[in-house]
Amino acid sequence: MFVEAFLFQARAGNPWRDMPGEFGKWMSVYHRFRRWERAGLWKRIWKHLQSLDDKPLRSLFIDSTAMRAHQHSTGAPKKSGGQQKQAMGRSSGGWTTKLHAACTDDRTSVSLSLSGGQSHDATAFPSVWKGVPKSRWLDAAVMDKAYDSDDIRKFLEHQGIEAVIPPY
Repeated sequence: MFVEAFLFQARAGNPWRDMPGEFGKWMSVYHRFRRWERAGLWKRIWKHLQSLDDKPLRSLFIDSTAMRAHQHSTGAPKKSGGQQKQAMGRSSGGWTTKLHAACTDDRTSVSLSLSGGQSHDATAFPSVWKGVPKSRWLDAAVMDKAYDSDDIRKFLEHQGIEAVIPPY
């Protein structure tokens, strides 16, 4: 029931407090979710599910999107008194976060990474690539102009992967 509650939250995008009562107390579900996150269990589940995929990985698509943060969402002190580390940064639109994703098709992401909204996509490439499952069948990595960097092109060439990136 806990996993179903988490999947419901992921699909609906509701605040934890608005979780339907059929799943139990929202605070209990949230605390278990956080314990699993701290223990690295979600990452291990993600990697195991990726290993079950029997299709060889041929092409990889990497891009990012910026998400605007609410004006009151930054700078909240933790209960211990320190600042909480957040992937937020100032950009022309205010406080934003960038979600970088590596996907195999329009429905399957294999690696996700967060950065501050002011960061350039090319600087986030190593953190996105770190989460990509290694595949000997990977032929091409498709990215937009923001990833046009000699370092990225050389890295992919060294891996035997064609870099499909339009020149900047």
